[in-house]
Amino acid sequence: MSLPTHIAIIMDGNGRWAKRQGFRTRVRGHEVGVEALRRTAQSCAELGISYLTVYAFSEENWARPKAEVDALMKILVSSLKKEMPTLMEHGIQLQAIGKLHLLPKSAQRELNEVKEATSGNSNLILTLALSYGSRQEMLHAAKALAQEVADGKRTVDSIDEAAFSDALYTADMPDPDLVIRTSGEHRISNYLLWQISYAELLFMPVLWPDFSREHLEEALAYYASRERRMGKTSEQLNEKSA
Repeated sequence: MSLPTHIAIIMDGNGRWAKRQGFRTRVRGHEVGVEALRRTAQSCAELGISYLTVYAFSEENWARPKAEVDALMKILVSSLKKEMPTLMEHGIQLQAIGKLHLLPKSAQRELNEVKEATSGNSNLILTLALSYGSRQEMLHAAKALAQEVADGKRTVDSIDEAAFSDALYTADMPDPDLVIRTSGEHRISNYLLWQISYAELLFMPVLWPDFSREHLEEALAYYASRERRMGKTSEQLNEKSA
């Protein structure tokens, strides 16, 4: 079966899961969502997926109620500490993208420590998109390239797709092959807009805390069934493989 090199996931539905389970706040859903991420990262490492990038906290999420944001930041810090043995056991390297300087100092500190401790792992690169927004990322890249032109370090004509991609947070990873969004919502929500231009998109009704290895395997089977033409025709692909 053809496997994607890079999977990107929009982990949606934690709050709705908590409400359906009868919890008074959404926080329990986020806590159980961490367990779903652990299962998924382990499965990806075991199955031979090289990159997994997950939408953990968007830049727009800062507008949520302060109590929920504070709880999310505490969960982030505690889960980073707790998940270190799992990351090391499965050879998972942790990375992060986004406006990380906006995170609380405690979260930045734990994040940097785990990134450094797992830097030698190579089975899977797990990237957390934190305080992340794709439009904001592209604006940052455009401004960086414009500044290089203003400083005489490059010409306008030297700015092509490769140069723009290299100015994004994701410069060191391949573009996603498969994007999964849970909870039944059918939108991208400002996530990796440049990078997913040729990704397969799969919207699944399962709420994120319930996402299992079986759901991941269902997504991989869907991906394997797709014809990845990248703008070409089926006939051209068949000629190349002949």
